[in-house]
Amino acid sequence: MFKQFFTNLSQNFVEILKDDNYYDITIEVGNGSNVKIFRAHKIIMCYRSPFLRRTLSSNKKNALAHIKLSNILPDTFQIILKYIYGGFISLNEQEPSEILKVLVAADQLLLQELINYLQTYLIENKSEWMEQCFGLIYQTGFQSNSLLELQQYCTNFMAKFPERIFKSLHFTSLSEKSLISLIKRDDLQMKEIEIWDHVLKWGLEKNPTLLPDPTTWSDNDFKMMKNTLQYCLPLIRFFSFSSEDFFQKVRPYKELLKRQLYEELLESYLNPNSEPNDNILLPRSRNMYGIIDSKIVNLNIASLISRWIDKIDIKSKYAYARELYLPYKFNLLLRGKRDGFTPKKFHELCDNKLCTVTFIKIKGTKEIIGGYNPLEWSSSGDYAKTKDSFIFSFKSKNNFKDSILSNVINVNYAMYYGDNVGPTFGRDIDIYVEMGNGSKEYNYCQCKQKYYERGIRDKEDLFLIEDYEVFQIIKKND
Repeated sequence: MFKQFFTNLSQNFVEILKDDNYYDITIEVGNGSNVKIFRAHKIIMCYRSPFLRRTLSSNKKNALAHIKLSNILPDTFQIILKYIYGGFISLNEQEPSEILKVLVAADQLLLQELINYLQTYLIENKSEWMEQCFGLIYQTGFQSNSLLELQQYCTNFMAKFPERIFKSLHFTSLSEKSLISLIKRDDLQMKEIEIWDHVLKWGLEKNPTLLPDPTTWSDNDFKMMKNTLQYCLPLIRFFSFSSEDFFQKVRPYKELLKRQLYEELLESYLNPNSEPNDNILLPRSRNMYGIIDSKIVNLNIASLISRWIDKIDIKSKYAYARELYLPYKFNLLLRGKRDGFTPKKFHELCDNKLCTVTFIKIKGTKEIIGGYNPLEWSSSGDYAKTKDSFIFSFKSKNNFKDSILSNVINVNYAMYYGDNVGPTFGRDIDIYVEMGNGSKEYNYCQCKQKYYERGIRDKEDLFLIEDYEVFQIIKKND
C-alpha cells in the first residue's frame, strides 16, 4: 500500500518559513519606502527556484546570504514564498492586477509550474478584465519567452479585434515578434490592403529619417526599409490585392519586393493566360462566419463560385487568390447524407427555388463537381433555357489552382427537369434513376461534355456520389 501525506508536509514547510532560528538567507524585496526583508532557507530556495539557485551559487561560504529583488513587491513575494514552501496559492481575494504581478514575479524566479497555472487562471477566469487592460497584458506577455499562453491570448485577441490595436496610437510600438505572429494568421480580421498599410506604417516608425512618400526615397532608403521588413514581407498576401490596390499601393514600393515576385504579380493582373505558382498564400478568412454550412466545400470555393456568378475575374486563373468575395449567403436546401439520394427528395426540397448552386463529391476520389442554376428546378420533363448557368470542378477541397469553369454554350439545353432526375445540367452533369421512379436512389451519374464549353472531368465513365448539397444563394444586405 502506498499513501502520500502532502497536506501535513505542506503545513510543516510553511511553519519552517516562520521559524527565526534556522534561516541562512535574507531576501530584500521592494523599493523606495515599500521594502521588506524576508528570512528563508537557502536549500529550499535553491531547489525550488532555478533563478535563486544561480544567484546563490556564488555564495560558497556558510555565512548568511543576502540578495535583493527590487522588482518584486513585498505582498507579491509573500504569496510566492507560500507557494515555494507550501506548494499552494490562493487567488480568490486577489485583484487581477495583483495576480499579474505574481505571474511576473514567478517568471523572474523561473517558477514554471506557477507560471503555467497563473496564465491559464487569468485567461479562463479574468478574460473581461484582460480585454479592458489589454495594453498591460500585451506588454507583460511579450516581455518574456516563458509566457507563451499569454502571448497566444494576445495574438488571438488582436486577430479577432485588430482595430483596437492597429488603430491605436501605440500600434507602432508592437515588437517585430508580435507583429509577425499577428500577420501570419489566416484569421486576421482585416483586409489585406489594410494590413499592408499598417506594416508600412510600422516600418516607417522604425526608420524615423524616412519620409512617408516613397518617391522621395533613395536606393539606400529602400534597402533600409527592406531590411526592417524582411520577415514581414513574405507574410503579406500580395496576390489578394485588387488591380487598383496593386497599382496604387504596391507599385510605388516595388523596390521592397523580390524582382521575381513583382513580375509574377504584374503578370497576374495583365496576362489572363499566366499560370499561378504553387506557393501563393490564399486569402484570409475575414468576417465570413455564417456564410455557408457545407460538408463538401470551404469559403474559398464559395468565394470563387460567387465571382463566377457575378462574372468577376472569370478569365483570370488567379481569381481564387484574390480577396475573398462573398456577397451571398448560401442557404442549405438539401444534403444527401441528411436527406437522402432520391430525385423525389431533391424536387421536394429544391423545386421552385431560384438561383441554386449544387456541389457533388465523387465517391472514391477527392473530386468536387457542380453547377449554378439561375432558374427554378422543376419536374416538367423538359430542358430549361438560360445563358447564365455554368458547371465546374475541383480536384479537391483545397485545390483551387486546377479548378475548371465551364459556361453553357447551347442555351436551349442548359438544364434538364424530370421527376426521375436530380440536379442535371444538360448531359454534362447527368444524375438520374435509370429504369426506376423518383423514389429510388440515383443509379446513373455521368459527366459527358456536350452543351457546356469544357469537360469538367478527365473521363466520362459512370461514378458514384459520396454526398451532394444544394444551396440557394441570397444576396446579403450588408
